Amino acid sequence: MDFLDFIAFLVYTMIFSFIFSISRKKIKNEKLRAYHRNAFWIKVFASFCYSIFVLYISLGDTTTLYFPEGHNLYQLILNDPSKYHLLFGSGKDIDANMLSNPNEIGYFSDAGNFMVIRVTAILCFITFGKYMALNLFFSMIAFTGVWKLYRFFCDQYPQLYKQFAIAILFLPTFTFWSSGILKEPLVISSLGWLTYSLYQMAYQKRNIIKNSFRIFVTVYIFSSIKIYILVAYLPAFIIFLLLKNTMLIKNKLGKILLVAIFITGSVFIFTKVSNKVEDSLGEFTGGDLTETISIRQKNFSKQSEKSEGSFFSLGVAFDGTLGSLIKLGPAAISATLFRPFLWESRNISTLLSSFESLAIMLFTLFVIIKVGIRRFIVSIIKRPIILYCFFFSIVFALFVGATTLNFGTLVRYKIPAMPFYVISLFLILFYNNKIKFNPKEDLVVT
Repeated sequence: MDFLDFIAFLVYTMIFSFIFSISRKKIKNEKLRAYHRNAFWIKVFASFCYSIFVLYISLGDTTTLYFPEGHNLYQLILNDPSKYHLLFGSGKDIDANMLSNPNEIGYFSDAGNFMVIRVTAILCFITFGKYMALNLFFSMIAFTGVWKLYRFFCDQYPQLYKQFAIAILFLPTFTFWSSGILKEPLVISSLGWLTYSLYQMAYQKRNIIKNSFRIFVTVYIFSSIKIYILVAYLPAFIIFLLLKNTMLIKNKLGKILLVAIFITGSVFIFTKVSNKVEDSLGEFTGGDLTETISIRQKNFSKQSEKSEGSFFSLGVAFDGTLGSLIKLGPAAISATLFRPFLWESRNISTLLSSFESLAIMLFTLFVIIKVGIRRFIVSIIKRPIILYCFFFSIVFALFVGATTLNFGTLVRYKIPAMPFYVISLFLILFYNNKIKFNPKEDLVVT
């Protein structure tokens, strides 16, 4: 990185600022315009911090794989335009001798890795291959989807725009780890656009063609990078869409059966797609969910024996059976949502995450004490939007916590679930503060 990197970062920041200022004028609500402006500058700052962090403090995939190989692919095409087809093929078809580091050829066989490298190479033609500017572009890609996710929730509850901003726009690890050349910015952006587009098309019946195209693109990105996020997310969101439209199902028993069917079906499907789940070493695992967890835990165990690192244990033995997975569940979910603890942090990134985890744990305890355990549970069951947020975050937390026994990896992998979990807590507080509790009300009604 040289002085021109800082210049390019500044220039493109001004360009993005101008572009978003134009789109901001379309937002009629003055408070939302202010949040959009603040969120944009926080995202720019996060991208700058991320660039410095992974370059000088903690090397990672950005500086050892995605940027060097993406920049190398850009140079190959720049020197020989006939090689443009490399952008549209498979990473498996690329000759190892063409890489900046031939030892990275194994990572190219991973579709998710190659997707990030491909996007990096394409953006190099716009940024002239400048490292900080590339991080900024990835950050802005994430910002577009994050804002759509925020607008979706604000459309449901305009009075909670501040709480949603805390959960989505300003959540530290969510913002930081979606601000650089990684898989996370692409999947976070896709998550926001998918949510917004599905809601507009399925519920509001608006822009069918445009939203269908957006859904197609986001599903493609998920299938290329992290399909398990989509498999965990879609059932929860579809439950919300169906239950929100009370004209479809008015009978209480019908609603309960619908939720039960979707939860059972989604868990079954989720356990059967682990052959598409990315392994920590860049490979793919086969078999069902329990087998995948066993393989991944063994891999992390071997790594922990070779290096002290940030490896940890769930404290629960896993023997590969479904019963063992159920016993493992609470520890895995707690690890995702509330760890690393302060005393488990061994570097800056995990230390910052531990402060956020502590805040979320204290907030969880506050909500449970404030509303009571019974109201806490009933609020989840009664309200489709809380059910959707809580169900997705818990299912996702279970899988990530059970398969990722390294805090350095966990702080990145868990970020898709964190906004939804925090939102579910805010909504539980909202309903119990605004609405008198009535246990005789129908379950899962809006």
